[in-house]
Amino acid sequence: MNIEEIANKAVELKRSGYNCAQAVAVALAEETDLSPEKLASITAGFGAGMGTMEATCGALVGVSIVAGLKTEGKGTMAHSRKLLLNFAERCGAVTCKDLKGIETGKVLCPCDECVRNAVLAYADEIN
Repeated sequence: MNIEEIANKAVELKRSGYNCAQAVAVALAEETDLSPEKLASITAGFGAGMGTMEATCGALVGVSIVAGLKTEGKGTMAHSRKLLLNFAERCGAVTCKDLKGIETGKVLCPCDECVRNAVLAYADEIN
């Protein structure tokens, strides 16, 4: 599967009931040694921007978890920083409430696009 197909899979997973973190992690499961089911469990608490829209977008959290698994923790902080910057450039923010325009009324990036952009950032920074 190429990266566009993986990004599309992540969007479909989001639309089928997974939260943003789960959708990204499960779509990228082949990058890890864990099953999609285990990844879905690990990322279950990171939907709606951990803390119910108060913190980092779940899609970004999910992709950072996959990066940590892929790199076996070696250099993961630097990768996470690059993922965050890439995601911010694509989406306009990194916190869920800012992305969804909770305080401003202006949506910067819908969930489907956050999920897609997290996968694309992963491809840019990790692969």
